[in-house]
Amino acid sequence: MSDVTTLLPEIVTEVPGPRSRELAKRLADVESRNVTCLAPDAPIFWERASGANVVDVDGNRYVDLGAGFGVANVGHAHPRVVSAVQEQAEALLHGMGDVHPSALKVRLLEALAARFPGGGPVRTVLASSGSDAVETALKTVMIATGRAGVVAFEGGYHGLSLGALDATARSGFREPFRARLPGATVFARYGDAEDAERAAARCTEPVGAVLVEPIQGRGGERVPPEGFLRALRALCDRRGWLLILDEVYTGFGRTGRWFACEHEAVVPDLLCLGKGLASGMPLSACMGRAEVMDAWPTSSGEALHTQTYLGHPPSCAAALASLAVLEEEGLVERAARLGERALAILRAGSAGREAVREVRGRGLMIGIACDGAERAARVTRRCLETGVILLPSGDDGSVLSITPPIVIGERALHFALDVVLGCLS
Repeated sequence: MSDVTTLLPEIVTEVPGPRSRELAKRLADVESRNVTCLAPDAPIFWERASGANVVDVDGNRYVDLGAGFGVANVGHAHPRVVSAVQEQAEALLHGMGDVHPSALKVRLLEALAARFPGGGPVRTVLASSGSDAVETALKTVMIATGRAGVVAFEGGYHGLSLGALDATARSGFREPFRARLPGATVFARYGDAEDAERAAARCTEPVGAVLVEPIQGRGGERVPPEGFLRALRALCDRRGWLLILDEVYTGFGRTGRWFACEHEAVVPDLLCLGKGLASGMPLSACMGRAEVMDAWPTSSGEALHTQTYLGHPPSCAAALASLAVLEEEGLVERAARLGERALAILRAGSAGREAVREVRGRGLMIGIACDGAERAARVTRRCLETGVILLPSGDDGSVLSITPPIVIGERALHFALDVVLGCLS
């Protein structure tokens, strides 16, 4: 277990330090200005990371409460994952994933199928990003049902490629590209299955699926009422729709179960995965029940939906190693235990504070809803200066997102939570 390796922060320069500031100036000359926010007080440039620690180019050490956007569930650079990538890169760096694939692709698909909620015959399409997995799911709905309409939810985030963007609720992402969006998605209130059925009546296309995050990630760590997923499952069964669960963020132990839908024993028709799947390597997957996925035609040599790096061998090796670490180190159970304790600490420490509207979450997916985006930004900045990395979330940026690596040491976690609470003062 990596628990003992989490070190407390050590800040040796101003934050950001001189090397980070110099790199920011160079970056401004070569990267689109829309990508990295180059504010006077940000960013720091990472140089290396291990477990739940990050070290920047100026030698400042941080405790990471974000796990690199929820990716490093087993920790940054877990030795077993790194070794698997190194060994695979030396043997086979790239394969022809949909023509002459590597044997690793078979092993990974078998391992994923064994974990599919509810069991049963499963088919999977591998990809590179969460958006890719959602695109695959949306195409599968078209193939399986012939219907393009989708019910999604306010606050939902499913990616920024055009198909996924049509199902992403935040207007700031959608408006610049509205003319290119199909407009086949309607949005219901998150947590309200009855409103999902009402919203379907407004869809300009016949509805084929409901797309939902079991817990919203970028929407602000929003946990729906108990029974919401079960109600959506019943609604889809009654109306002949497919249920797509976007577990790109919530999957692989993040919420204290392998998949968040297992908290309600809900079996999806399609399951979108990413982030923690390969613990730092670009890999995602759309899994589905065989009777749904088998609507895709048999390949005759030209796949309808594929990409050059499908089944990328080092990424598959990283995923297999990551799955083994989650299992053998008991990290799913650890996320449940640490998350319960973290919620208790944060709720007790923020009780009565006007700055905090709510502390919510499940497992190590926790959000502190502040009284405004300005507050959340200020706390994020102060935490960084103290050596704790966290990010704001929510539609208006008013939620502090706490999703650390599951391997984070308890002493370091409690220290970091105390820093957050102190910065909220």
